[in-house]
Amino acid sequence: MKRFRRLRQNETLRNLVCETRLDPKDLIYPLFVVEGTNVKEPIDTMPGIYRYSLDRIDEELERVQASGISGILLFGVPAHKDAVGSAAYDPQGILAQAITYIKSKLPHQLVVADVCLCEYTDHGHCGLVHEHTILNDETLPLLAKMAVCCVQAGADIVAPSDMMDGDITAIRQALDAHGFYQTPIMGYSAKYASGYYSPFRDAAGSAPCFGDRRSYQMDPRNGKEGVREVENDIDMGADIVMVKPALAYLDVVKAVSEQYDVPLAVYNVSGEYAMVKAAAKAGMIDEKRIVCENLMAMKRAGAQIIITYHALEMAHWLETGEVYAF
Repeated sequence: MKRFRRLRQNETLRNLVCETRLDPKDLIYPLFVVEGTNVKEPIDTMPGIYRYSLDRIDEELERVQASGISGILLFGVPAHKDAVGSAAYDPQGILAQAITYIKSKLPHQLVVADVCLCEYTDHGHCGLVHEHTILNDETLPLLAKMAVCCVQAGADIVAPSDMMDGDITAIRQALDAHGFYQTPIMGYSAKYASGYYSPFRDAAGSAPCFGDRRSYQMDPRNGKEGVREVENDIDMGADIVMVKPALAYLDVVKAVSEQYDVPLAVYNVSGEYAMVKAAAKAGMIDEKRIVCENLMAMKRAGAQIIITYHALEMAHWLETGEVYAF
């Protein structure tokens, strides 16, 4: 008889031999910045998450600094939107201003800038539009321009989430042309057209005003294609690759981690976060236990970096020893 239970008898033994460990440095926290003053606006569909104006963002940055997590993923929500998303690559726009402000206050804070047009266009799509068709090649120069703008403002990493073919190449060439050879690109490599994004669209005001994003984001039925998308991003020069969402696509995460020796991120997205919060509020689940189990599953599948709205609370639980005792 094989007695597997010998090493499960108590918490000390289980901790000694566990295969997967979480650390605050695995985590990146998404943060939303808006124009205006004295804004700390709750996002109703994402309890505990807020939109901040720059004069109120210090209180959240203090929490980030105290948490010991690796960094923040920054999203800008402009007051003015237009057909070409001009606020996305405006050096005086909200995203560039926020990056500059954060780096001036906290020079060593890792800032990842999300590069996409959807928050900045009046139609809500991630690229330029002509007669309800999302234009791929015509969008690439604007994404490259946005990436350069973010790095000039002080961003440490750019993360294109647009899912336009060729985006990594266009951004890498533009960054290199401006002398930013050392700036890494985190590709949203396998980003699926998912229902799990709904709360984010409330947070960022980025819901498309017509159609949906299935012509450029991936078909949830396709796993092998996700691996091919990752391979393509690596070939184009991505330094970090990503699978998004996380929980419903752990098979893709596992396949990528086994096939490619590159840093792998997952995005534990807004809908995944909101479901946990709603079920916990209703008394249906043990929130801490579920969060720990979910994030552990992502790490176990092969993710080295976890972008999650749970980042600050998870870091606190790890620091204080309140993490669920498996």
